[in-house]
Amino acid sequence: MTKSETGKSLRSLPRNVWIVTATSLLTDISSEMLANLMPLFLANVLGAGTAVVGLIEGLAETTASITKIYSGALSDKLGKRKWLTVLGYSLSTVAKPFLFFANSWGWVLGVRFSDRLGKGIRTAPRDALVAAGVEEKQRGLAFGLHRAGDTFGAFLGIGVATLIVWLTQSQAVNLSRSTFQIAVLASILPAVLAVLILALGARETADPIKATTPVLSLKGLDKRFKNFLFVIVLFTLGNSSDAFIILRAQERGLNVLHVLLMMMTFTFIYALLSTPLGVLSDRIGRRKLIIVGWLTYGLVYLGFAASSAGWQIWALFGFYGIYYAATEGVAKALVADLVPPERRGTAYGIYNAAIGLTVLPASLIAGLLWQGVGSWHGLGPSAPFIFGSFLALLAGVLFWRLVPASGTGK
Repeated sequence: MTKSETGKSLRSLPRNVWIVTATSLLTDISSEMLANLMPLFLANVLGAGTAVVGLIEGLAETTASITKIYSGALSDKLGKRKWLTVLGYSLSTVAKPFLFFANSWGWVLGVRFSDRLGKGIRTAPRDALVAAGVEEKQRGLAFGLHRAGDTFGAFLGIGVATLIVWLTQSQAVNLSRSTFQIAVLASILPAVLAVLILALGARETADPIKATTPVLSLKGLDKRFKNFLFVIVLFTLGNSSDAFIILRAQERGLNVLHVLLMMMTFTFIYALLSTPLGVLSDRIGRRKLIIVGWLTYGLVYLGFAASSAGWQIWALFGFYGIYYAATEGVAKALVADLVPPERRGTAYGIYNAAIGLTVLPASLIAGLLWQGVGSWHGLGPSAPFIFGSFLALLAGVLFWRLVPASGTGK
């Protein structure tokens, strides 16, 4: 597709795609000011170990993910995608300021749970808003654009956090409480603006509604979708929270400022490639691109395991952005390919919940492999990354075998 054709396709995308993209951009400016400082705040300020970091990340994501199932199916039943999405973003916005007062990891868990609960409410109906009115041949473009906006917001958010760290503790190895609190205050404005733009700018969809009761059920969904769920769960079991990569970078010698610059490198590459790789999936097929992304993930994780210096983690994290760009939006476009419009809210709810529910064991396994418990001292910082690499390669093979080609999902 030429640049002029891509530009024409972008202009033809529905209004909701642009509004949701702007909302995600602003939300990620807010969220990413804090997300990459959170594991450092837990470890450096509150003295929490990696097992606790894994517990918080996994429990918050997993418990809240149950909401994704109900929310997606409820949006199918009610035909009200927009206001469930607004509610979810609003809850996350209200939760963030409480981090300013956090003086124990229990506070952080409570805020993380509330924030992820909001994400659980909004994610499935938001994805259905993006998919509504978009032709199959443009779904990769639509979700790629959304991921690009979301990730560019993350880039800007990390940039603001980097500026705060540079102004307050540029040479410090460990994060200070006051620096984290300044970042919390700075995160409030973009979060509020995101909710306002969505509430005032989005339009309700008119998908045909057939669901009668929101339930956790795969009944009536395509077998290929069910098989895709199986392999995505297997992959996610080795895909623990990126908090462990941040801790690995610090363990290999990067200070707080360097860690944030590393994250900016990652998000820049992710944002830059999301839209073109989404367009590429419309042309060559989603399966091929997802498998290439998982292969990239497996190799990068092996690199994390073998790295002996901070700069190596930094360089590998740039390649990690390629994995995200090739899979995140493309996988959601594939879900839309595999299910009928009237079941998309349910399908996205189950898809996102399947990933979220697997995050708890994934993060706990990673934390325990790193740290160990009791008299068992774990296998060291390299172990979670070796484990994740193996499962990524296995999932890629099974994906190719279990999810047959069809249409743009080929």
